[in-house]
Amino acid sequence: MFYIYSLAALACAAALIFAVPLRAKNRAALAIVLAGAIPAVVMAARALTGTAATTLWAFEGLLGPDGGSMDALSALFVLLIAIGGVAATLYAHGYLAHTLRRKSPAHVALHYTALVTMFYAMLGVVVSDGGYSFLFFWELMTVASFLLILYDAERREVLRAALSYLIMMHIGFLLLVVGFARLAAETGSASFDALTLCARSARGALPLLLVFIAGFGMKAGMFPMHVWLPEAHPAAPSHVSALMSGVMIKTGVYGILRVLQAGAFDPGDAETLRTAGFVLLAAGAATGLWGAILAAAQNDVKRILAYSSIENIGIVLLGIGVAALGRSSGNQTMALCGLAGALLHTLNHSLFKSLLFFGAGNILSQTRTTSLDALGGLGKHMPLTAILFLTASAAICALPPLNGFVSELLVYLGLFDGIASGSDPLAAAAGIAALALIGGIVLLAFAKLYATVFLGAPRTHEVAEAAEVDNLRIAAMSLPLAGILFIGLFPATAAGIAARAAAWVLRLPAEAVDLRLSPTLGAVGRTAWLLVAVALLLAWLRRRTLARRTVRTGPTWGCGFTAPNVRMQYTGESFSEGLESIATPLTQNRIDGRAVEKGEIFPASHNFDIRRKDRIDRLFSAWWVELLRLINQRAMRLRTGKINHYLLFALAFLLLIPLLSLLNLL
Repeated sequence: MFYIYSLAALACAAALIFAVPLRAKNRAALAIVLAGAIPAVVMAARALTGTAATTLWAFEGLLGPDGGSMDALSALFVLLIAIGGVAATLYAHGYLAHTLRRKSPAHVALHYTALVTMFYAMLGVVVSDGGYSFLFFWELMTVASFLLILYDAERREVLRAALSYLIMMHIGFLLLVVGFARLAAETGSASFDALTLCARSARGALPLLLVFIAGFGMKAGMFPMHVWLPEAHPAAPSHVSALMSGVMIKTGVYGILRVLQAGAFDPGDAETLRTAGFVLLAAGAATGLWGAILAAAQNDVKRILAYSSIENIGIVLLGIGVAALGRSSGNQTMALCGLAGALLHTLNHSLFKSLLFFGAGNILSQTRTTSLDALGGLGKHMPLTAILFLTASAAICALPPLNGFVSELLVYLGLFDGIASGSDPLAAAAGIAALALIGGIVLLAFAKLYATVFLGAPRTHEVAEAAEVDNLRIAAMSLPLAGILFIGLFPATAAGIAARAAAWVLRLPAEAVDLRLSPTLGAVGRTAWLLVAVALLLAWLRRRTLARRTVRTGPTWGCGFTAPNVRMQYTGESFSEGLESIATPLTQNRIDGRAVEKGEIFPASHNFDIRRKDRIDRLFSAWWVELLRLINQRAMRLRTGKINHYLLFALAFLLLIPLLSLLNLL
């Protein structure tokens, strides 16, 4: 009955959205999302300040006892889902306004229905205790996000990206089904807590953990299962990209943490936990480096942001791997810093990546392009978007006094403590090297992105005529901005919440949190406010000094050219040219036109465009494209056009079902 009630509630929400007029559909969707977000946040706040989990539902399911509850880990993810869902729904109003003339009311209503469904499905995922209810909400989330990607289904690349996403997600879903079915067969229950029984059995929980990590890693964008992400995010509307990248992929992180909490973070099974730690540390380093390098090599705003999401998932996995290694060796400080950093970075990424995708949506809606080589000078035409985008870019580069710095600092502290205490020092040193290299490449990628898009001069008349977006979209962007500033300026409070959740996952005493983190985070908070004070003082001094002088403006020096023009600016490709030697082996490039030769002193007119596509994509996509072609080829033979043949097929199918049932094959 639980699932019937859930589907009935979604049907009522859909009926309301379809019934209201076109201009009111966003308000209806926003009201439905707020109706769930507000009580969810209240419950999450109680769970984070309390100790015991709150039971939400319980019944006997198809795979044994089934239920849902709110604990410290669920609560943290509920918070980021609530913030991301409300911001995305609010932003959708202005973003979709220019599409309403060419979309039918039913099409728009379906989009908002899928948006609401996805929001509630994600909430269901993070409060389910496992088993059938978890798989139910997981699949509902996948189908809803698939429909959201298809908003502009008339474009061929959107169809391809959506189909690739759906296939990859169902491969991951199949792995989860195998994991839960095997868990139910071994323990009689498919709940996450049953993994504890596996951990204490003779066989151990490692095989099942690896199956679950692979299934959840598909959703999270873990290397090499990340190939759907750079295709799906650019194809989806920007508010959908923000919700998918900022929130949805974090459900994969949640799943990994949940199975580790139940099946590995047990003091009696240190060897399984150590092995899982090495796997996650290696996966995090590979995912982070791959995402960072490919992000820096892209020449499209949304593709840079998509690969950046992969890079940030790598940082989160690094933190989880550090926590697993620390817990297996009995180093509580290493474990607590690693997992608190991973959890806080999960929240941080949802904030600054949502803000960045909203900024990308502003750029696209006002200029009709996200190509770096067609943009430039937008800072003068869209000043608010430029400031917000710069803030998010600085945050994702982990620059103080913003939130990205706090979470990455915690991961670094865990790694340094691992070296100092002798807890797998070689692995910790490798993690430090990987994290530092990721940070440097990310700084290059976002310096290129911001400078090429917002600085310089407009390259096209569409960019030159761009104007700032509506206030509602700016208001939606202010929600993640508030979180970015709060965590950056009050790191002790924010990290304390993440650390309490981390202590619960690691099964550590709650008093260990303040003892290990408070002094460092207090110093970070004081430094953040000092930086703000210095910045304000410098701004005041600059304004006072310039008020007494005549300020003249003129063209930028053009290296001796007497008539500089927009062609003399850095393009996206030229900005990151030094990275080509690293990125080229990782990509398959499509080049249109010819670049300027080094010997051309007075170059003629050139048209040059290069698109760098992930080489791993072909390894994953080629097989299923060929498989679909073969299936379609065989299926076409059954389309004879004769009714008697179709009736015969139906009869054969009806006879096959009882036969398979008798043979216990169904």
